[in-house]
Amino acid sequence: MSLLSDLINLNLSDTTEKIIAEYIWIGGSGLDLRSKARTLPGPVSDPSELPKWNYDGSSTGQASGEDSEVIIYPQAIFKDPFRRGNHILVMCDAYTPAGEPIPTNKRHNAAKIFGHADVVAEEPWYGIEQEYTLLQKDISWPLGWPVGGFPGPQGPYYCGVGAEKAFGRDIVDAHYKACLYAGINISGINGEVMPGQWEFQVGPAVGISAGDELWVARYILERITEVAGVVLSFDPKPIKGDWNGAGAHTNYSTKTMREDGGYEVIKSAIEKLGKKLGKRHKEHIAAYGEGNERRLTGRHETADINTFLWGVANRGASVRVGRDTEKAGKGYFEDRRPASNMDPYVVTSMIADTTILWKP
Repeated sequence: MSLLSDLINLNLSDTTEKIIAEYIWIGGSGLDLRSKARTLPGPVSDPSELPKWNYDGSSTGQASGEDSEVIIYPQAIFKDPFRRGNHILVMCDAYTPAGEPIPTNKRHNAAKIFGHADVVAEEPWYGIEQEYTLLQKDISWPLGWPVGGFPGPQGPYYCGVGAEKAFGRDIVDAHYKACLYAGINISGINGEVMPGQWEFQVGPAVGISAGDELWVARYILERITEVAGVVLSFDPKPIKGDWNGAGAHTNYSTKTMREDGGYEVIKSAIEKLGKKLGKRHKEHIAAYGEGNERRLTGRHETADINTFLWGVANRGASVRVGRDTEKAGKGYFEDRRPASNMDPYVVTSMIADTTILWKP
């Protein structure tokens, strides 16, 4: 095993200029991440320098066997924390050979929205709080929980310290450092309310980069849990009963929200997100993740899925405004509705579309 470890950690820069690029894309479920590697002649710093590639879409549920080729376009580059050196991770999106985005390519439409002149002028910032649950392999039961049983009730686990409260911290810290190494703007981590559940935050990130960074952060976490022999779950309600679900609260601001007088802009944007000016709440809920109705029950720090309400410092609201924002008269707000398994390309672009481009 020591030889295997030595080979995995070989520093190739002493013997060759060639690098390994790990191409990453989203599979047919819209949540499963796929990747494969190729050798390039030398270091690359911009995705435009990378070749397009292809994969067998019939094996990912994205094409038929008779016409299975799907083309992936490199869109964003990150340093590879696993191979290190000049090796890279490449976030891609997927197209037909004719150049049409395939149905599961949500990045393409998001890029259109973020490329709109009105959206570019507003410089939308995002901070996404990604919650997730670590499960024991083979039994699909949270890490640290007794097999077939339950731990003590919620209370001591949120941001808790100690062997009986924090389960999987080595995975969480490894992920934190790996994301920083990769160049992802990960801004923090914490233990969540349900034991075995954790959160990391990505942002602030501008526009489409929020989706790129969150997807690659998820990929890195999936790879680390693979090594650790632990299963990663983004299910919004992994355990039934009196246990918190898992969300992906999305913090958002625009240039005018961050300027003096921005609080009025924030309130206007929140009104657009709700039901009073149309059906936008229902449209957002439909796009905010599968199984979210099991989480948005009106309990466990959520609003009911059929109700839209907002408030200052209210964690039981659909949208929360922080005390600092109210006091300063400018800042950001938090959309608490997205589920942990949401697609960040969909959620971030939809918020921008509703608050900036939509005219009720």
